[in-house]
Amino acid sequence: MDTMCVDAPTIRSATAVADARETTRAFLEALRQPAVDSEAADTAVLVVSELVTNALRHGGGTYTLRLTAHPDTIEVAVDDPSSQAPRMRTPDLNGGTGGFGWAMVNRLARATAVTRRPSGGKTVSALLTR
Repeated sequence: MDTMCVDAPTIRSATAVADARETTRAFLEALRQPAVDSEAADTAVLVVSELVTNALRHGGGTYTLRLTAHPDTIEVAVDDPSSQAPRMRTPDLNGGTGGFGWAMVNRLARATAVTRRPSGGKTVSALLTR
């Protein structure tokens, strides 16, 4: 299996989410055989943005992003120090407190998973069509 992986640990900063998106775009652009089409790339960048935002907002302020390319899929995994799993909630249409991200990630991904890490915290992953 031809895979390529990037591991990007980050702490909270003003540019953390933008950096994660940039890392993802660079990772996807470097892939060959098969290359990732623009729609799949946009979906991956959106999912990364949501998962990293959630890790920063709800997961303790630090995260590690892992991207893995498989022949037919892209795996996005985000580690954070919180053991609390993401949950569906009613979107806030007036107050701007969110509620859209986890539902959107679940709709865009082939599969999602939340795995508690033995050392503490969790990994939230999404498997996306390549």
